[in-house]
Amino acid sequence: MSPASARAGGRAAFAFIFIAVLVDSIGFGIILPVLPRLIMQLTGVTVGRAAVYGGWLSFVYAVMQFFSAPVLGNLSDRFGRRPVLLFALGALGCDYLIMGSAPTVGWLFVGRLIAGVAGASWTPAYAYVADISEPAKRAQHFGLIGAAFGLGFILGPAIGGLLGSLGPRAPFFTAGALALANTAFGFIALPESLPRDARRAFHWARANPLGTLLQIRSYPAVAWLLGALFLWQVAHQVLPSTWAFYTIFKFHWSSAEVGYSLAFVGVLMAVAQGVLTRVLIPWLGGERRAAAAGMAAGLVAFVGYAFAGSGWMMYVVSLTTLFFVLAYPSMNALASQQIPANAQGELQGAVASLYSLSSIIGPPLMTQIFGAFSRGGAGVYFPGAAFLTAALLTAGCAALFVQAVRRAPRTATHLSSVTPES
Repeated sequence: MSPASARAGGRAAFAFIFIAVLVDSIGFGIILPVLPRLIMQLTGVTVGRAAVYGGWLSFVYAVMQFFSAPVLGNLSDRFGRRPVLLFALGALGCDYLIMGSAPTVGWLFVGRLIAGVAGASWTPAYAYVADISEPAKRAQHFGLIGAAFGLGFILGPAIGGLLGSLGPRAPFFTAGALALANTAFGFIALPESLPRDARRAFHWARANPLGTLLQIRSYPAVAWLLGALFLWQVAHQVLPSTWAFYTIFKFHWSSAEVGYSLAFVGVLMAVAQGVLTRVLIPWLGGERRAAAAGMAAGLVAFVGYAFAGSGWMMYVVSLTTLFFVLAYPSMNALASQQIPANAQGELQGAVASLYSLSSIIGPPLMTQIFGAFSRGGAGVYFPGAAFLTAALLTAGCAALFVQAVRRAPRTATHLSSVTPES
């Protein structure tokens, strides 16, 4: 199957990828409102100390994913997207079931290790979307995949908050069942997107974080874009790692209230990425200006969260999400447009590795800052310090993005093919 025919028949496959990411996002969102209380139940510690455990759980997952994601990306370039994607979906299901059954906090770490080895399902999912999308449409299609995350955050946290009334473990079992059902459906419904004649040989020298990033470095401007993406991702880690702890501590929210707030953000993400992205990116003049607008909105958001004095203010600041979400798909699309067709998996593996590296650094950094500045005996008491840290990282992201723009050609060029074995 040629790339052109794959794109022509890709609507149904794109729908499955959208649903797969949606279900995974629901599963991830379900556990967020109850994770702090499950940690406290298993350890007997306070919410501030539980935040530190939460940060280290994210750290363990990210370390394993950092080393595994390039392997999965390169394997998808060699054997196709379908088997790698289904493997990732199945591993997530196992992860949730193990965490839901955990008798001690150590078993939570075991679950995160398993999920990290498999890598997140969005790595082959984005490569799949790149296969079936025209280069000019990738930012919008990446935005639609982002909308699936947003929809998942509408349903997931709300469901998790409600299921939390049955105990902190119930949402984990629900998430596991959803992920495994999604895997089974994929075996039946998902076709392969990468033709055999467009695949390339697998090389261990490229299937590791350093080798992948060195390979990507040969493309002008992409390295700077990946650097900007990395700082953006580190900054973004403040939201999943500290939101529940921050709002429980500062505003005394219940699990249900945390879930409702995350669901509200999910609504905004879904509207922005599923509808507005397709309008705003052309209206703003393309991916470059859209990415800049997203960074500006992110800066406003992080500062606003840091200084919010009441719970309702978190909802008002969350409205910046309508522009906030433009940054990631726009930068990813700009990088994708400069990479050959048979290296899209490698590119997304590099993006995933950087995301994993941000997850290694970000959650412990943000939760430690939150814990340090929320203690009553701290020299400086300011629970919003982690959000200010994210604002500074966003400013750094903008500086690297400016360098990428200066080095990129005025018209992004897409290399449609190279020698499959290269």
